Amino acid sequence: MNELLLRSLTPSVLGILVRRGADFAAAEDAVQDALVEAVRVWPADPPRDPKGWLVTVAWRRFLDATRADAARRRREDLVDEEPAPGPAPAVDDTLQLYFLCAHPSLTPSSAVALTLRAVGGLTTRQIAQAYLVPEATMAQRISRAKRTVSGVRFDQPGNVATVLRVLYLVFNEGYSGDVDLAAEAIRLTRQLAAAIDHPEVAGLLALMLLHHARRAARTAPDGSLVPLAEQDRGRWDTESITEGVEILQAALARDRLGEFQAQAAIAALHADAPIAEETDWVQIVEWYDELTRLTDSPIVRLNRAVAVGEADGPRAGLAALVALDESLPRRAAVAAYLHERAGDLATAARLYAEAAQKAPNLAERDHLTRQAARLNAHGCR
Repeated sequence: MNELLLRSLTPSVLGILVRRGADFAAAEDAVQDALVEAVRVWPADPPRDPKGWLVTVAWRRFLDATRADAARRRREDLVDEEPAPGPAPAVDDTLQLYFLCAHPSLTPSSAVALTLRAVGGLTTRQIAQAYLVPEATMAQRISRAKRTVSGVRFDQPGNVATVLRVLYLVFNEGYSGDVDLAAEAIRLTRQLAAAIDHPEVAGLLALMLLHHARRAARTAPDGSLVPLAEQDRGRWDTESITEGVEILQAALARDRLGEFQAQAAIAALHADAPIAEETDWVQIVEWYDELTRLTDSPIVRLNRAVAVGEADGPRAGLAALVALDESLPRRAAVAAYLHERAGDLATAARLYAEAAQKAPNLAERDHLTRQAARLNAHGCR
């Protein structure tokens, strides 16, 4: 056993755990446990990547030793500073952890769920919302994934598609949810794009930049949501938009279309319109048609209904909603908007109130409640 190697790796491994959200004392205990395990295992079965092995074992020991909800809250509290824009540092093991958690022994959906929980910083509730399943179902899925990988070697990293899905969901939660993880997702996607020449990696990075460019305009000074059509476009980050469009154009030129490129193309069309009224909704519907072909996702079809309502009128949008399950998240909000545009204010008010009860976060609930109150007040006059 090379004790000098273990001693030299200890500070780096400890630093990685601390950056991942562990408090110093808990991280130190977890690293010591990993070192003891290395002394026991390595003589007979030396790892190909000693540092990666130590990080993986120490991180698992930390998770086992910490109550999940309390640990997650502490990690969320630590995410209070947004990293500066630009390329990621040359030495960073976080992305490697994403690949390791996306282990080949897991199904893609289980690998994504496990990575989001163990490394991405999301709670089981947040992951369940992203997958449109009950929280108890997601908790069982994550537990099964943990049991599956508990006895396997972590020397077979997962595939790029699974890691992209994790980064996408982390960004979405950071952009619209309770935890600010968007900047970290962008940083890691930049790092992945620098390491891998893949059009979908570029498409995801472009999508993140284009969405993140609107972040400052998404909320009013009082914290309330500002719908896209009402946002002050002068507050959009033009540098991020320019960068995102350039990355997207280069990816599309390779003629290997994927879902992230298609989503980025939709975001680029929104960014290209100087005012909401000049949005090219016809072309957006065409891109949603491509996205539906690629994914057949109910969320994509829900968003397509909004675009159809803008391009062809609210009645056409409502017709596009008919085939979608009424329990689909945000379906009631979309129906309310389309009914309001069609002039059916009473139905719109009822649906806004219904949507508010199902809203995934406080800001969205307050926005929908105000919309219902506005229409109810209008009906009383």
